[in-house]
Amino acid sequence: MILDPYSGKVGKGGEGSEETLVARVGVLSVLFLLGPTLGLFELLPDNIPFIGNSDEATATMALLGPMRYFGWDATNLSMKKSAIDLGK
Repeated sequence: MILDPYSGKVGKGGEGSEETLVARVGVLSVLFLLGPTLGLFELLPDNIPFIGNSDEATATMALLGPMRYFGWDATNLSMKKSAIDLGK
């Protein structure tokens, strides 16, 4: 059973469902960021100026999407929030 974050309804989430696809993208991006090849295989070598880290940046964006889809929004962690709300 999978909870739909937008409607709040519980669905089955079968093999070809949208939830399965989003979860697979998240898992693949985590595996890519963990670097199981220990740097032996790189899509773009990191020592190329300006574009060397773009594959890791893309994998990070691909991870943030599924996290937001399943209700874990990590994109607003760096926003400044007041510690004390004075009713303003």
